[in-house]
Amino acid sequence: MPEQLLVPIKQLDETLEVPRYAYEGDAGVDLRAAEDFSLKPFERKLVPTGIAIALPRGYAGFVMPRSGLAVKHGISIVNTPGLIDSDYRGELKVTLINLDPNESFQAQKGDRIAQLVIMKVENANFGCRASLDETERGDSGFGSSGIQS
Repeated sequence: MPEQLLVPIKQLDETLEVPRYAYEGDAGVDLRAAEDFSLKPFERKLVPTGIAIALPRGYAGFVMPRSGLAVKHGISIVNTPGLIDSDYRGELKVTLINLDPNESFQAQKGDRIAQLVIMKVENANFGCRASLDETERGDSGFGSSGIQS
């Protein structure tokens, strides 16, 4: 089994389950709502999770939508992925949005609302240059590769 990263966690609400991987090989752990809430169509809300973490330097947390909530209810995250820097020690919160045009969404305290993926990240040094090396793509951006193969 690969070595696991120790991430200290502070339970701000001890009635909530500590995040854990549901299956071996999962990339993310579920984050839970620390309160009941509802979202009307196209409404957004900052939802607390009842936990704070201490990521080691060189790592970052990325808060991502849960695919089941997206497909079944149109629930997503406004700033997906949400970024948690290694020096942040406050409560993790998720900015959810209801993209369903007709139905409100109801959640209860303890419901799984998002997932957290922890990844190793590199810090970069940026060196100013008058020009950059040439590539086949060049400066072609959005949609430059088309939609068909």
